[in-house]
Amino acid sequence: MGLVTIIWRNTGQDVMNESLIWQIIDTSVKVGLGAVIAGFFTWLLVSRRQQGQENPLTNRRMAILESTSADVGAVTHAFSKYAALVTESIHYGDRWPTTRREELTDINVELVNEFKKLANVQSQLLMLGEKNMERALRIYAAKIAIFRKEVYVCRKDITETEIHVLKQEINDVKEKFYDILSMKYDRLLAGG
Repeated sequence: MGLVTIIWRNTGQDVMNESLIWQIIDTSVKVGLGAVIAGFFTWLLVSRRQQGQENPLTNRRMAILESTSADVGAVTHAFSKYAALVTESIHYGDRWPTTRREELTDINVELVNEFKKLANVQSQLLMLGEKNMERALRIYAAKIAIFRKEVYVCRKDITETEIHVLKQEINDVKEKFYDILSMKYDRLLAGG
């Protein structure tokens, strides 16, 4: 862009207002310099992200964390079904239908199978050096195991409030695990 000049007509003579021209030049230089700085930092950010995405170790690490999230989600889903049916059995007691009892047996098998996957996930996390995440996952699994020992079919001496408290403890531990997982995943996405 060429130099912008402003001409002021004053009684038939062309007179340039120099201070106005210098203000325009000054502003143009500042805007241009700001654009160059913004462009440089945009380039720097994009290049760092591309390096992180092209790094096979980072990609592998992210894949393991994604798989971890999916496996823990499967355990959570199986546990939710298990907890709902066991709570129902306690609520109905001896009147609980046999078909529901059979459904609980199937879900119990599913939960045990998901727990086997969780053991593999824990070893992968340790292999990555993620001791805090593995510890949080181990606590989550332990809380579920305690729930299964405390809350079982047709138990009569436990209230729904006590069951709710146990489920809330499990949920709190699960959220702590996911907080750690999310923080690690975000760090990998940022290239750090």
